[in-house]
Amino acid sequence: MPLVHTPICDFGWSPPTFMLPGIDGKTYDQDAVRGPNGTLLMFICNHCPYVKAVVTRLVADVRALQDEGVGVAAIMPNATEIVEADSFDNMKMFAKTHGFTFPYLFDQTQETAKAYGAVCTPDFFGFNSDDELQYRGRLDESRAKPAEDSPRRELLDAMRKIIQTGRGPDDQIASMGCSIKWRGA
Repeated sequence: MPLVHTPICDFGWSPPTFMLPGIDGKTYDQDAVRGPNGTLLMFICNHCPYVKAVVTRLVADVRALQDEGVGVAAIMPNATEIVEADSFDNMKMFAKTHGFTFPYLFDQTQETAKAYGAVCTPDFFGFNSDDELQYRGRLDESRAKPAEDSPRRELLDAMRKIIQTGRGPDDQIASMGCSIKWRGA
């Protein structure tokens, strides 16, 4: 499983449009996800040890952000014929098991992941209320195993700064994780 790091934040970049099915049977676009104080899009999957290591803290931090007016969605970009564990049915089980309070969307064509320049799972994109990218970092210092003690909550702190100022932190540490499983790669 190749380890991949995401690029640094391209401050002010505007997100491309998307229209993706959710595990709840609804279809979502940016307008359906957007919150009054910003938007967080996360490219994740079910099988990745990096996602598994942070999913409990991720769900808790997302709940806090939702309470503060941030719209959130997770997008599963992997080719399911390569990784059966990431199938649509398994997405439903993963979301239920971990208590997702946000839409979990399936990027079956992988066009959304490509348009965003997503490279790994997890990969976080934090936007301000004007839909300008302000965060492209990590959740915290966890890797394929949860961080010890109480790691600094980098994503949560960054999104709270974005809520307050419209701008993300200048210093961001790129996320790392499993490479996206691209069709034809």
